[in-house]
Amino acid sequence: MSDEYYLELSENPVQFENASSVNNVFFDEANKQVFAVRSGGATGVVVKGPDDKSSVAFRMDDKGEVKCIKFSLGNKILAVQRTTKSVDFMNFIPDYPHLEFSHECKTKNANILGFCWTNWNEIVFVTDQGIEFYQVLPDKRTLKLLKSQSINVNWYMYCPETAVLLLSTTVQGNVLQPFAFKSATVSKMSKFEIELPAVPKPAKLSLSERDIAVATIYDQLYVMYLKHHSRSTNSPGAEVVLYHLPREGTCRKTHVLKLNTTGKFALNVVDNLVVVHHQSSQTSLIYDIKLRELDGALNVHQPVLPARSINPYKIHLTGPAAAPSQAPVPCELYSSSWSVFQPDIIISASEGYLWYLQVKLQPTLNLLQDKGKLMDFLLRRRDCKMVILSVCSQMLTGGDKGNLSVVATVFDKLNQVYKEYLDAEQAYTAAMESGPSRSSTSYKRPVRTQAVIDQSDMYTHVLSDFTEKKGVKHKFIIAVLMEYIRSLNQFQIPVQHYLYELVIKTLVQHNLFYMLHQFLQYHVLSDSKPLACLLLSLESTYPPAHQLSLDMLKRLSTANDEIVEVLLSKQQVLGALRFIRSVGAHDNVSARKFLDAARQTNDTMLFYTIFRFFEQRNMRLNTLFTLIGHCEEHVAYFKQVFGENALMKQATA
Repeated sequence: MSDEYYLELSENPVQFENASSVNNVFFDEANKQVFAVRSGGATGVVVKGPDDKSSVAFRMDDKGEVKCIKFSLGNKILAVQRTTKSVDFMNFIPDYPHLEFSHECKTKNANILGFCWTNWNEIVFVTDQGIEFYQVLPDKRTLKLLKSQSINVNWYMYCPETAVLLLSTTVQGNVLQPFAFKSATVSKMSKFEIELPAVPKPAKLSLSERDIAVATIYDQLYVMYLKHHSRSTNSPGAEVVLYHLPREGTCRKTHVLKLNTTGKFALNVVDNLVVVHHQSSQTSLIYDIKLRELDGALNVHQPVLPARSINPYKIHLTGPAAAPSQAPVPCELYSSSWSVFQPDIIISASEGYLWYLQVKLQPTLNLLQDKGKLMDFLLRRRDCKMVILSVCSQMLTGGDKGNLSVVATVFDKLNQVYKEYLDAEQAYTAAMESGPSRSSTSYKRPVRTQAVIDQSDMYTHVLSDFTEKKGVKHKFIIAVLMEYIRSLNQFQIPVQHYLYELVIKTLVQHNLFYMLHQFLQYHVLSDSKPLACLLLSLESTYPPAHQLSLDMLKRLSTANDEIVEVLLSKQQVLGALRFIRSVGAHDNVSARKFLDAARQTNDTMLFYTIFRFFEQRNMRLNTLFTLIGHCEEHVAYFKQVFGENALMKQATA
């Protein structure tokens, strides 16, 4: 069962003082920091973040119960809310006075619900009567109002990743008003309404912040609404409704995730997957909104995989009560003391741990049988390359081998992503080469994600091993290789010569020379110099390979030198000369190369013929042997064998 856990908690959690030893524990989503606050005399605060840089401990005067505490970006300024009327500040910038200063909200009779840092020195107060956006001036220990907006507020939610603030308005709380913040400016986005479940009159539902989460999925901002099961309808269970919130334009309901059960739920987003935790069954479900199952205008989604628990986790006990040799104890998963934050954070205040939720891809291979759907799922994940390659290997040699249509589907999905990357890279290169222009500045170099599986990856990790596997029929091996080449051709991706070489070696290994001949005759294998050289090396095993190689080199038309070298190495000197004449290159070719080859045959008449040919050429071109190719030794040899009188007079001039 352990290989079926596709969710796990991070191995190195952030540890902090647990709730039993401190007065309050706060979490700041923007900086991913946990504040453990202990009161009494002076207030002691220990801040733990994702790394040592973001961790700090300090003391401050005890001025009452802390309701909210957060650092601005980079731990520069601390903000603490103790009352509903004001927020206190403390500089943590080096060389600035480490003194507290306070600021009251400007709206009369308003109560501060909380605050959000939008920049290192910009903060927004959220009150029950609207928002107040300030710039903090740390040197003057004061705040400057940038903008305020009046609106009745029930509760608020902030997404630090996009700097979007969501306010719940109206009596039922289901009309949401978003604001976007950027470098000292705030813009009001289009408000929208969350559709609440129908209930019998006169009862009325209101929207709770517990049922709302805001997160970025596939680079788009979504408001996720946990719509609970309604007894008055025939709905089989709760669902998560996703509202797409664009920077400009109206917010629309775009996706519905079917949970098919009822109870208490919590939401995370990990690697662009929506994770829904179900407390009573102690399991989690994952949804991929890009795996579409169209139902009218909405995309209705079922879980990608069967429900599974988070991988069991063990805690190492610390503190005075813990014995050095004490074994780690199991952590209570899905505990009522857990708090879930976006996108991927789970906090257990009772145990003093902050974890990042992670998706493990390897277990999904056995849980998602449809290889096409599995590939769609994996290609969108962050660390997918080696898992995808293992799927390909398993597909070719595992229990479902032999299904060529499945193999074709997988190859096409891989090569579509590969082609999109190559096109993007080409467009970027062209834009850069065209010089600076308005259009080229908008081009960013495409990021090569792990989803880009190129020919080298497939050759190294899948195909070369596959061709060596025992017990796999050679027909299937060749069919798979040709299927991959077909897919590359379909997406107009130039096939690398080493793939063709793999095909040829496999054909030769199984003595399928007739098939090799057909593949070359009908240009199934594209012409290339490396391929022609490989064919030449096969001549001893398959004599016609020599002629097939020469034919290929001739078709390349840029390989004249290679053809001559091949023919001369086979001591086919006259054949090489005929070829050079046929392509009109005999006036420029080196005579010495041909004379060397003719001498090596020990055939004096052949040497005579070759020598005479170049003698006549030189006479026509009015040049000397000694001047055009350092052939003195061959002239001397000719005199020795045939006599000096056999030389043409012009050649000795």
